[in-house]
Amino acid sequence: MIPKELIKKIRQIEIRTNRMVNDVLAGEYQSVFKGRGMEFSEVREYLPGDDIRTIDWNVTARTGKPHVKKFVEERELTVMLLVDASSSGEFGTVAQMKGEVAVEICALLAFSAIKNNDRVGLIIFTDAIEKFIPPKKGKKHVLRVIRELLFFEPKKKKTDIAQVLEYLGRVQKRRSVVFLVSDFMSKGFEKDLQIANRKHDLIAITITDPREISLPRIGFIEFQDAESGEAIVIDTYSNAVRELFANLASEQRDQRHQFFRSIAVDSIDILTDKPYVDPLVHFFRLRAKRYH
Repeated sequence: MIPKELIKKIRQIEIRTNRMVNDVLAGEYQSVFKGRGMEFSEVREYLPGDDIRTIDWNVTARTGKPHVKKFVEERELTVMLLVDASSSGEFGTVAQMKGEVAVEICALLAFSAIKNNDRVGLIIFTDAIEKFIPPKKGKKHVLRVIRELLFFEPKKKKTDIAQVLEYLGRVQKRRSVVFLVSDFMSKGFEKDLQIANRKHDLIAITITDPREISLPRIGFIEFQDAESGEAIVIDTYSNAVRELFANLASEQRDQRHQFFRSIAVDSIDILTDKPYVDPLVHFFRLRAKRYH
């Protein structure tokens, strides 16, 4: 039995994200993702003007006449949400924690997908695969996805992005639109991300708290790594300390962006102290221009 306060929270997220889908993202999602996939339809005899690259050489050899493969636009897509549930998502210094923002973004994307009659699947991961919900259509299914994201209590604390990408390759054979939602505090996933991006249309969504970018000047602070448990005390009165922290954060961000660009992975940066719908809309519009 789901507690009333949690049912209320699901309903609030549904109302808020549905409004955003209808008011802001209604046409953006369709213009970016619809018609991007092609599926095999049939083989027919070659006609003058057909693209020679579509010739089916096996059928041509067997029949003695040139034949071409015919493709049609896929009428529906599969959207896979890969969501990082490691302990670093429980960090937040503003209105919401990183994990809470991740849930709302996933709800927004899921409702956009079902509005366009697409399937939605979910993989929740830490340094293990914690939950897999196979892709399906419909509002009832999307509400189940949101419920899982809200109520889920991970068994582990750390992050392994490489493992979830490898798992995706095993459970999702068809080309899909994949949203990888994480703070990307993980290492050694570069090769797996490259492989997954060749097979799928992969978009990396990075969620960051403002205190992970710069420190306030408030004296001594004890930081504890949520995933490893290691603690460190920092003197934020020190200009040198604050500058070093900001420079390291900036360097990590630049390296991540550079890597995403080098393997042609689209990425969206979300800050927990700013509306997440703005960078999402900006991404959709930039992408629409690229493809039209």
